[in-house]
Amino acid sequence: MELTVRYFAGARAAAGRAEESAAAGRTLDELLDELAARHGDPLARVLRAASFLVDGVTCHDRRALLPAGVTVDVLPPFAGG
Repeated sequence: MELTVRYFAGARAAAGRAEESAAAGRTLDELLDELAARHGDPLARVLRAASFLVDGVTCHDRRALLPAGVTVDVLPPFAGG
């Protein structure tokens, strides 16, 4: 049971990849803890400021379980106008 994590902009640079798989069946907070442990402090800093989409919808409940097959997008704050 897996899900897909996609990284954008600064999150992609911090993770060193555009996409990866992770185990499903846990909360977004638990997933983020694993990703921070996997990729270290540069990604941990980005994750603290990022927004998250689950299958294209803003995630408002970080304690809801993430089922298999979903895609979690990591969107760091964007600058510009």
